[in-house]
Order: sequence, then structure tokens, then C-alpha cells
Amino acid sequence: MTSEFAEIDTMPAFAPGTVWLAGAGPGDPGLLTLHAVNAIRQADVIIYDALVSRQILDGIGAPNRLEYAGKRGGKPSPKQRDISLRLIELARAGKRVLRLKGGDPFVFGRGGEEALALARENIAFRIIPGITAGVGGLAYAGIPATHRAVNTVVSFITGHTITGRHDGIDWAALSKGSPVLVFYMGLKQLPTIRDQLLAAGRPGDQAMALISKAATPAQHVVITTIRGCEAAAETSAIEAPVLIAVGNVVDLQGSLDWFDRAELGHGAPFDHD
Repeated sequence: MTSEFAEIDTMPAFAPGTVWLAGAGPGDPGLLTLHAVNAIRQADVIIYDALVSRQILDGIGAPNRLEYAGKRGGKPSPKQRDISLRLIELARAGKRVLRLKGGDPFVFGRGGEEALALARENIAFRIIPGITAGVGGLAYAGIPATHRAVNTVVSFITGHTITGRHDGIDWAALSKGSPVLVFYMGLKQLPTIRDQLLAAGRPGDQAMALISKAATPAQHVVITTIRGCEAAAETSAIEAPVLIAVGNVVDLQGSLDWFDRAELGHGAPFDHD
């Protein structure tokens, strides 16, 4: 490592009996932070979730260190309490425990719940932020979360709690006050999102992007409109996990779609040799 980065060589030691909660970013291993890589190298046990990409897991090696604790909608999943208890159990056994989460652990990642559980048991922990999908995933789709000529406000919403009339979301205020909306894990709720936005006065022809498996080799982007989103999802057979972006920044995707251009031979985004 060159001298101007010599200070990066001094990374924190992962003490036995502690837990680090780290974000793995939206998929591309190149988006792991140095702290996350340092944690992976030192951890005795890595408890990972369903959104940590296969490219990252394959790069870790030593599969005996990996323990799956992922949650996926509609599929059998470990209870959050059991995951937290497992972290506590391993830490008390003197292990260096890495809880590796897709995106950022504190953005719809339940990292706060797990950290509070550790705090209640007086177990030392460290938080390692990651690049959240609502920023990194959009960037890989060629969509800026903010653009000076378009918006100064962006809202992030989790699709898991969207049910319609009784989901606690003030759709009218959200639609009026935030030019750009980003929904995490919202594919199943797409009809509800469409209906609520239209009822709140959002233009039916406003651009919407459906981004499947963002920042991975399987990334698939569908550009549609609020009114046409359900039909576009069905026609394209887009697969979860899907990030949904709504707003005029989506119109910039045609000019900023660097990912697909790279795939066509201008520097493949996953060519890390």
C-alpha cells in the first residue's frame, strides 16, 4: 500500500467476545467498506442475512465461518429474537461475531434492534455503516437519488409495512412533500403503492423505475410509469428483491445508465481482476 494511505493499515482489532454489525452494501463486493473487509478477515463467525450477495459470500471463503440468518417475505425465516440471542450466545462463548447485513445495518436492516439487545446484555459492539440500496442501488441503475435541477428532498420507505389504508403512512403528505420516493422491498405491494400515489395526486405518467437485484451481475432495470407499473412488472417478469424509485430523477436514467453500457464492453462493472 502506498505511503499516502499508510494510515489505513492501522485498522481496529476485533476483540473476542464482541459483535460487529456491518453493512455489506447493495451487492457488488467492491462496495464493501475497508472496515467491513477488516471485520470479515478477523471474524470467527459471520452471521449473514438474505440480501448479502453471492459474490460477497463466495469471496469470503472458509464456509465453516458462515451462518445464515436471513429473512425473506413469504418464506420460513428465523425470528428476530432468535437472531439476537444467537449473537449474544456466540459473543459470550468468546467468539468474534460479525453480523453482516445487506446495505446498511441501520437503514431498514434491524441493526438497531440487534444493537439494543447487545447493549442490554452488556456485550460490546461496533457499528460499521454500509452503502444502502436506496443510494447505491439507484446509482448502479443510473438514477441519482438527488439532482439539483429536480429535487432537494428524497424519502426512503420500506415496502414490508405497506398495507394500504392502515399502514401508518401519510400518503398525501409523502406525495406532496417528497419529489423522489424510494421504496425498499416493495414488489409485492406495487399495486398498493400505485393506488395510494394516484389517490394522493401523484401524476399517473410520472416515471417509475423497478430495479431488481441491484448492483449484482443479475441487475435488471425496468422503466415505467406509476400508472403502468403493475403491467410492466408482469410483462418483464421482474424478480425480488426490487427497489422502486418514483420521481423525475428516473427520467435521467436514459443518459446515466452506465451499468448496461459497461456490460456492452466499456468496462464491465464486475470485472475485478
